[in-house]
Amino acid sequence: MELKSLSAIQNYTSAKPATTPAEGEGGSAAMLRGVAGDFASTLAKSEQIAQANMMGHADPHALVQALAQTELAVETAVNVRNKVVEAYQEILRMPV
Repeated sequence: MELKSLSAIQNYTSAKPATTPAEGEGGSAAMLRGVAGDFASTLAKSEQIAQANMMGHADPHALVQALAQTELAVETAVNVRNKVVEAYQEILRMPV
């Protein structure tokens, strides 16, 4: 029995670092800031290309590509928002 408990303790201590947040990286908050920054930069880039196209300075192919990237980014953001709202509603339905 002593050997089994020692083995369980060793397994726990080896698995614990995988579940702790990494120091200095900021964890999920830094990841969310990065995603939000990427989303904003995608929208800004697409807006710049659209304005350049209206002035006649951009390639129409670049405009279509930028609009497709923007559409994908917005759809992804909407899907993530829907999943967060769905999870929140599921938490509210849990009995206390």
